[in-house]
Amino acid sequence: MSIRLTVAQALVRFLAVQHTERDGERHRLIAATWGIFGHGNVAGIGQALVEDPAPMTFHQGRNEQAMVHAAVGYARQSNRLSAHAVTTSIGPGATNLVTGAALATVNHLPVLLLPGDTFATRPADPVLQQLQLRHTGDVSVNDCLRPVSAYFDRIGRPEALIPAALAAMRVLADPVETGAVTLALPQDVQAEAYDWPEEFFADRIWRVRRPRPDPAELDAAAAAVRAARRPLIVAGGGVRYSGAEEALRALAERTGIPVATTQAGKGVLPYDHPRETGGIGHTGSSTANALAGAADLILGVGTRYTDFTTASGTLFPADARFVNLNIAGFDAHKLGALPLVADAREGLAALTAALGDHQREPAGWISADKRDWQERIDTAYAVPDEDARPTQAQVLGVLDTLVDGGDILINAAGSLPGDLHRLWRTRSTDQYHVEYGYSCMGYEIPAALGVLLAAPGRPVWALVGDGTYLMNPTEIVTAVQERLPLRLVILQNHGYASIGGLSEAVGAERYGTDYRHRDADGGFTGPPLPVDLGANAASLGMRVLRPRTVRDLREALTDARATTVPTCVYVETETPDTVSGPPPAQAWWDVPVAETSTRPSAVKAREEYDRHVTARRRHL
Repeated sequence: MSIRLTVAQALVRFLAVQHTERDGERHRLIAATWGIFGHGNVAGIGQALVEDPAPMTFHQGRNEQAMVHAAVGYARQSNRLSAHAVTTSIGPGATNLVTGAALATVNHLPVLLLPGDTFATRPADPVLQQLQLRHTGDVSVNDCLRPVSAYFDRIGRPEALIPAALAAMRVLADPVETGAVTLALPQDVQAEAYDWPEEFFADRIWRVRRPRPDPAELDAAAAAVRAARRPLIVAGGGVRYSGAEEALRALAERTGIPVATTQAGKGVLPYDHPRETGGIGHTGSSTANALAGAADLILGVGTRYTDFTTASGTLFPADARFVNLNIAGFDAHKLGALPLVADAREGLAALTAALGDHQREPAGWISADKRDWQERIDTAYAVPDEDARPTQAQVLGVLDTLVDGGDILINAAGSLPGDLHRLWRTRSTDQYHVEYGYSCMGYEIPAALGVLLAAPGRPVWALVGDGTYLMNPTEIVTAVQERLPLRLVILQNHGYASIGGLSEAVGAERYGTDYRHRDADGGFTGPPLPVDLGANAASLGMRVLRPRTVRDLREALTDARATTVPTCVYVETETPDTVSGPPPAQAWWDVPVAETSTRPSAVKAREEYDRHVTARRRHL
């Protein structure tokens, strides 16, 4: 039996019956579609969604990149077991997907991209918004999505959809390969009819594998852990996506091995667990970094070892050994490690069993150092004057007193990721949502919408600076339209605070990082620009609260937490000149400095750079 449908109609019907299953729990693989319609998709995917709207929820976006971020936020909150699709027109609508696609693929988070494409039949050449190249006829702007997609295909004939759609689902559901999956859809092919086999629309289950470790690899890993005198666990995002938090807790408690967390792994143990030592690396805690600097064995679990985690290769001792438990062999072999290729939960459980009653008493100084670090956090959060303008750290401190384990914080860029990694006291496994693989400005607001869709009823906070807000505020309108109670905190510091600090550190003297009027000499040293981002948020439909003091802030955040409508807390922050700010970076990060310069600041910065770079180690 066959069913006659257009390509777009067939694709929507197919997507509606795809499911993932893990541990006996089933999820819709593609739970909804985001879209902005233009001539490249309105008569195809757009018509298909209205032809049979029942099986597919639709969300109307305002910016194509933002729609991908919203889909990624949903996928991350769903532990990669459910995802969203994103449909766009051809041309600029398609190329606007690139940044979001890169973010999804870098972070191994599933999203299905369905950009319209130019005519496959070429009735006119060029058509509106077509890139025409003199040296080739088979390239469109959608090809710029190839390097940022985990899988890419162009559907040039109706029958080609069947193998392409099945391949797309396989990649989306695969914990090793997942990322942005792109099916480019020529606008004429979308509308073309075909007789589809009935089996194409049967319910299909994509089981998410939990591979167990190879016995030989497990024996080698267990032997290395037993032989270690100063082991340290570095827990990454793979722990969370595997649902391996309890397995990690069991291993840490059984063996006594302390645990440090990456940005993606923060929260896999609560901040007050005895074995939890805080974040690791450039934005980490003094406790975790001291342990890393003395470790003779690092057991990495679900981590990619980015430069922030390894302090650009300067954090771990030169003679340290690594055991890497990772579902991806690519990551398991990093840093000359003994690989343990397995699902994080299965691998941790197997390693715990293999170690038996092996235990090392943690160093006595760890508890005292943790208490000292918590006191430093308290100092950063302290409010000597309730009627003063708050610092950024004090904003986090006030929020810290109001939330519980049900709240979710979302951030991605600027100075906040560092402050959050160092300061935030995470209370639940999914409270801390910081996208620091691509660290994309403009991620927070749309991602918060995706999280709200995945976790209805939970307070979700998007924390942004003024620079990030200006990148991508468009989905505020979507929050208003969808009646999603987004809680947006805008920290106004009149410029790029994070990059300004880095600019000063590398001898660039904060050039071009403040939002100020241009002066007569061509610089930017005039007064701050008269920008009112609170008024902008209000113009897009948000309820806006404007606290001026710490006392006002406490009331505003309390109000926002109880809200049922999109609410913005717009606060001008004070630089921490008269009160203690957050602790400084506890480890180095490699940002190359000009090797020659006539400016004293750059010369001094280069001397400091040369001092640090000599400490880099290559673990082979």
